[in-house]
Amino acid sequence: MLKISVLVSGGGTNLQALIDAQGNGVLSSGRIVQVISNNPGAFALKRADMAGIVSRTAESESEILSALNEVKPDVIVLAGFMKILSKNFIEAVKVPIVNVHPSLIPSFCGKGFYGLKVHEAVLKSGVKVTGATVHFVNEVPDGGEIIAQKAVEILPDDTPETLQRRVMERAEWVILPRAVEALCRKIEPRIFPRQQKYAGRGIITGMTPSGHKMLAYFIMGRSVSSKARRFERNGDELIIKLTREDKNFDPSLILYAPLRIFDGSIIVTNGDQTDTIYDSLKDGGTFEGALRTREYEPDAPHYTPRISALMTDDGYKMSILKRAGRYFFEYSYEKGKGRLIHTYDHDVMSGEILPSFMGEPREVRISDDIETFADSLWTELGESYRVALYVRYYDDNGYRDKLFNTQEA
Repeated sequence: MLKISVLVSGGGTNLQALIDAQGNGVLSSGRIVQVISNNPGAFALKRADMAGIVSRTAESESEILSALNEVKPDVIVLAGFMKILSKNFIEAVKVPIVNVHPSLIPSFCGKGFYGLKVHEAVLKSGVKVTGATVHFVNEVPDGGEIIAQKAVEILPDDTPETLQRRVMERAEWVILPRAVEALCRKIEPRIFPRQQKYAGRGIITGMTPSGHKMLAYFIMGRSVSSKARRFERNGDELIIKLTREDKNFDPSLILYAPLRIFDGSIIVTNGDQTDTIYDSLKDGGTFEGALRTREYEPDAPHYTPRISALMTDDGYKMSILKRAGRYFFEYSYEKGKGRLIHTYDHDVMSGEILPSFMGEPREVRISDDIETFADSLWTELGESYRVALYVRYYDDNGYRDKLFNTQEA
């Protein structure tokens, strides 16, 4: 999930539209982490405080840059920011800046067109339609590339105040959150290549842009037993525990150690084949040799595949065991790239047989920020079926990790 900083000057109605969009899921690929106002008395600062968002006042461009550097946002949104930014500032931030303007650019825009002045000019001109525009910010006021526009009809009895309100409600508050969401998705593509509600269990292995190994493992569930699980750390390894007793299941299929370490090699799997691989390496065997003694899970009629990964300093291997055969893949580390494999290929109607993952593990982009990557993946898994997620980023001092559980201990 990308980090968004919002610059404001006044009441913050567009900021509120973004905050509301986060709450209702319209804005889900980015989160507002900071609100900056060049006006100490702006009500927008109170809106940020009420939403639990860090806010501060910064009047000069140097002060604003300093504040932005504290969070290093991926996107900057001008939401009623009444200050023209210089070319030097725009070049210095090195991230996209978007603005919402209360007219259909190229009409009624540029220097001098802001707030009620825009709507006064619109009504004076006699045009029948106005609207709002979201655009990228460059050194020309309101001159950046247009991202989105929405038209609003002008009524015979409109005043600048009534027109301003209707443009905000019907255009600005609608297109700004959607445009920001679209931009965030473009900058940080979805981890899954298409919308998928139920992917089963999944492994991601790869390398961060700064050159460090990373891994992620998630489980999803549809049955009561599958959902009654949680991840727990066990030293440098990971285990699964039940949150409720249930004797009506095969524990070997849902209780296992997803992550084990042997002599610096990292083993990640979706079942008890973790132990099979560990024992094989301990006895001088191989990843492939261990998995040739195993097959898919005996959970008819789905016959869920067993997916596995082995990470070493030189590269990583992945495997999927399914009814169609055993498949092995081997990769060298590439900065900023990883591979995703999960058990089920696509969604089907309830009651139908779940199709096994098809093809080669899919390439995904890895960010340097574990918080951004982990939050994005957890969000994509969705609230309906996600059960647990574990993400680990290695660095020069060891590793950092992040763990999500739907179920409490």
